Amino acid sequence: MTTLIILAAGEKSAEVTNWAGRIAWVVGLLLFIAFVYWLMRQGWKWRGSLQSDLPELPAVPEAPGEATLELTGRYHGSTTAGQWLDRIVAHGLGVRSRAELRLTDAGLEVVRPGARDFLVPTAALREARLDKGIAGKVLAENGLLVVTWAHGDRLIDSGFRSDHAAEHAAWVEAINTKSTVNGTTEGTAR
Repeated sequence: MTTLIILAAGEKSAEVTNWAGRIAWVVGLLLFIAFVYWLMRQGWKWRGSLQSDLPELPAVPEAPGEATLELTGRYHGSTTAGQWLDRIVAHGLGVRSRAELRLTDAGLEVVRPGARDFLVPTAALREARLDKGIAGKVLAENGLLVVTWAHGDRLIDSGFRSDHAAEHAAWVEAINTKSTVNGTTEGTAR
């Protein structure tokens, strides 16, 4: 027993941790993460410059008129119609956010807190459908309301998800009715 006490009271081993080496690794890792984020930001800006030919988005009118339908939910982004992975980032269309949609005689109003609001004029509406995904967001089958609309010389798909998914069917019917009444129905590639 006394031997154990003597051994325990003996000299302690030297510190094993090499703090300088550990700090260097942490700083190196943080620099690497910052570099990756910088590269992602540069890619986003590059994609925006490639899409600079896209005209400015119409603003939501001051006095929009009576709403046929209203929806609150999320805006998940816009892509080139029929190409669900070709995200459009120009003019803030790539920014995901909360959204309030209103369908009026003027068109589809998209009000996004923290992002640029825009209007899809009635004449630009082409179709609406239920789908399962859009660039960077995949949901359950028919979990996403996708509205196809014309802007400049492009057809654009914009994805929305209502807080109450049961509302999607009414939106599809209303938008498709508006686009048919205005004679703007055009097929899109899928």
